[in-house]
Amino acid sequence: MMVAEDLTAAEPATVPPIAVAVIGTGAIGQDLVSKIHRSAVLECALVAGRNPHSGGLEHAARLGYPTSTDGIAAVLAAPRPFDVVFDATNAQSHAEHWRLLRPLDTLLIDLTPSKAGQMVVPTLTGTHAPTERNVSLISCGGQASTPIAHALAAAFDVEYIEVVSTVASSIAGRATRLNLDEYVATTGHALTAFSGVPDTKAILNISPALPPATFRTAVHAVVPGATEEAVRAVVAEAAERVRAFAPGYEVTACSVTGDRVTVSVEVIADSDVLPRYAGNLDIINAAAILVAEQHAARLAPAARTGAAR
Repeated sequence: MMVAEDLTAAEPATVPPIAVAVIGTGAIGQDLVSKIHRSAVLECALVAGRNPHSGGLEHAARLGYPTSTDGIAAVLAAPRPFDVVFDATNAQSHAEHWRLLRPLDTLLIDLTPSKAGQMVVPTLTGTHAPTERNVSLISCGGQASTPIAHALAAAFDVEYIEVVSTVASSIAGRATRLNLDEYVATTGHALTAFSGVPDTKAILNISPALPPATFRTAVHAVVPGATEEAVRAVVAEAAERVRAFAPGYEVTACSVTGDRVTVSVEVIADSDVLPRYAGNLDIINAAAILVAEQHAARLAPAARTGAAR
């Protein structure tokens, strides 16, 4: 797997805005709307949910964006297809959303652990010009751990990787709890795909601790012959690349004992609506926004020439 060279290929000031929609109005959908609100190239044209009393719909309405309680039906009823649709629902619903949106000229960015689309980790795959119109952001733990797993496997002969992520119970919504099996399977699949190490394992802890635990991911690896100095160097480089789009991403520990490597990462949320400890939602949403902005850059030449996208 090649490492992406440029995470800032888009020049937002020169890119015409594109119309985007958000399905799902939980905490992750609410933060997505706030991040879209910050973006110079994404225009929020619809926020669709099911619960008329959800905080996400109220938040979108306060920002002046159109809302609907008709879910995917509202997206399909739009006069023209949206350029991008963010799916912040759950893995089961995503399969149906993809079936309905597939015939349209829309990029579907999947924030559920459905494993249905092309996997994207910005520092590893890049984000512009995806070859598929269904893009999987894997999981929050996947976004935090795969850059480290990839960096270790690129520098050393890695025999085993185990990733343990911890999220605060207060920020783990219904969809997260419904999709625990899908989360584990999709994150493990990504670890193997991006590291090339066949033997991997992913674990998710939902912590009831008070005050709430900051989102953290520990990458444990069996790496014969690795030195702490060499591991620290490759891990620091990988982390710096992630901070280009997720500034709250920090390596908090890095150690080597015999052939056992442990790298601990925490993510502080850079959000207008999330608590600081909700870095799990922040990192996956930041990656999703980056994918959409790079898609806007890809569409820009077609918009200027009138050519078909």
